[in-house]
Amino acid sequence: MNSTAPNLTGPNLTELQKKAASGEKIAMLTCYDSTFAKLMELAGVDILLVGDSLGMVLQGAENTLNVSMHHMTYHTKSVSAGAPNTVIMADMPLGSYEHDNEAAFKNAVWLIKSGAHMVKFEGGGSKVETARYLVERGIPVCAHLGFTPQSVNQLGGYRIQGKTEASAEQILNDAKAMSDAGVSFVLLEMVPAALAKKITESIVAPTIGIGAGVDCSGQVLVIQDLLGIYTGVSGKDPSEFKSPRFVKNFLQDTNSIQQAITNYVRAVKDKSFPAQEHSY
Repeated sequence: MNSTAPNLTGPNLTELQKKAASGEKIAMLTCYDSTFAKLMELAGVDILLVGDSLGMVLQGAENTLNVSMHHMTYHTKSVSAGAPNTVIMADMPLGSYEHDNEAAFKNAVWLIKSGAHMVKFEGGGSKVETARYLVERGIPVCAHLGFTPQSVNQLGGYRIQGKTEASAEQILNDAKAMSDAGVSFVLLEMVPAALAKKITESIVAPTIGIGAGVDCSGQVLVIQDLLGIYTGVSGKDPSEFKSPRFVKNFLQDTNSIQQAITNYVRAVKDKSFPAQEHSY
């Protein structure tokens, strides 16, 4: 059976978790519209992430901070229309979940009603109780740890997290707490590969990595990065833009977007991506 064949029986989050538990890698990509959603479903992408990264790659902003719930629900509906048989994860934007758990639940329900099967939000610590609150009310959650883009100003820019013993221990403890709270997945962004491996081996929830090494349960990339078409913030010289270390251009070896996406899925599944050069 072709491991990249699309799922035509409807999205099933439990089956994805079983795949991860069996050792099969999970391939995830960001997606913001129905056209790309169709291509990704045909390529066998396991999860489509409607990310607040749309603020950067679609709106031309320097970060994700101005993305709203209206933006997220609009794009979630578009992706859902194009990929009815694929699990869809939607980001909860800044300000939609931090204030109180009831507000977080209301906004999560809004995303679910827009077509998402799972919501993702950033941070550990106090956010563990938010995750537990949502899970107890039937909302599947992905916790986002490591580098958290909504905290870019607080973190002092786009920097690797978990390099010191103390910060690595904090991320590990947050991952354990989130897993114990019942989250469906833990996304690890820009953390050392050795730390991501330790976390993956220490928790029940499958991990999805971006700049976190090959030993995570799965991988995610921004589709514009995968295609090599994101050249930085609008109004700035594209020649000065440098892609993050964890990015690989899968379009450079083919003239087909469909084939580039398929090649990404295969590379994740056979563990040829990410290579050491894409890890920290």
